[in-house]
Order: sequence, then C-alpha cells, then structure tokens
Amino acid sequence: MSQPACRLYLISPPALLNLSIFAERLSNAFSGGDIGAFQLRLKDAHAEEVLAAARALRPIAHAHGCAFILNDRPDLALQCGADGVHLGQDDLPAWPIAKARTLLGEEAIIGVSAHASRHLAMEAGEQGADYVAFGAFFPTKSKPPAKIERWGTPTPEIIAWWSAYTVLPCTAIGGMTPANCAPLLEAGADFIAAITYVWEHAEGPGAAVREFNTAFKQAIKGK
Repeated sequence: MSQPACRLYLISPPALLNLSIFAERLSNAFSGGDIGAFQLRLKDAHAEEVLAAARALRPIAHAHGCAFILNDRPDLALQCGADGVHLGQDDLPAWPIAKARTLLGEEAIIGVSAHASRHLAMEAGEQGADYVAFGAFFPTKSKPPAKIERWGTPTPEIIAWWSAYTVLPCTAIGGMTPANCAPLLEAGADFIAAITYVWEHAEGPGAAVREFNTAFKQAIKGK
C-alpha cells in the first residue's frame, strides 16, 4: 500500500506524569489513522525516566509501523533501541551529525532542526541528516518566545524552496492544527509535526489524528 504524500509526525508532551496512562493515550492516537513517526521529547527528564518511557512506548509505535525517534540524545537512543534521534541546533556541538551517525549506524534516522534557515538546512543535509525540520511556523506552547525570536519564524516559501532544491524530506512544526497546515502541505512538506493539538484535543488524541489525516487528504486533492 502506498504511503500518503504527507504524514503526521507526532511528538510527546514535554512531561509524562503517568507513563501507563500516556501509553494508553498513545495507543488511542494510533486509532485515528496514519502516524509516520513518534518522537519522545522529554526535555527536563533524567536519563532513567527517558529510557523507561522509551521502553514502554517504542513497542506501541512499532506495532503500528511507526518510527520511534528520541529527542536530543543519541546515546539514549542507542540504549533504548530507538529508530533514530532528532537533534536541535543546541545539541550539535556535543553531538555533531557524523558522531551521532557513527554511534547509531547507517540505518538510523537522524533529523535536525533548521528553524527558518536555509543555510542550516543545507548544512544538515550535507552532513548526512535524513530529514530537516522547519519552524515554528505559528505561535506554540512548546517553544519559549526567546527561542522563536532567536531562530526566526519561517514562511511556507522555505518549504517550497527546499522541496524544489532537494529530495531530502522536511517536517513543518510549530502550532500546527488541521486548520492551518494546508499552505505547508501545498508547499511540499513531507511531515506535519504536532504536539499540543493532539494531546489537548477535547475528544482525545485519536480524534485529533483523524482530523489531521483528513486535512492532509483534502489539501492533496486540492493541489
């Protein structure tokens, strides 16, 4: 079966207060349809907490054919058997792409945040990243205003430029909802990353995932 032109890249909340409850919520998210990747992103957790969460959640992602990505830490990604790692610009001094690749192997997925920068995106691609992430495109709870000011706010044009320039996949992130993602899909985004809309949806994460997949199909039909 062919994959859809754009897929959902689901990211965990920044903290998991109850791992068993969240595991149920993640399973519910998959009931809403296709999710291409799930990233465990626990910024302030200790390594032991991250590993415990990864070991509980990775099998759920894999049971649905979904890649399991760990944020920031290639060493922990290796320990928990993640499919890859996502590196922010602040991670790269300690974990250059080449170092992460040597540790994780050629089959690992390595993603890099490029924010609003063509230069950072090109640099990541040249150094061996498997995808780049642009954003935040819209106001978001998941990134402090100071970081958004530091890195800038991209427009859909950067997605269109990247899609024309390279076949390397790109992810659009930052305040994504089913209602606002169409311009990024039309520009050529391969993935739409979502956090808050999914986990805070009044009808549960499965309903949110269903809405995203419906939006993806409608945007592609309208191209």
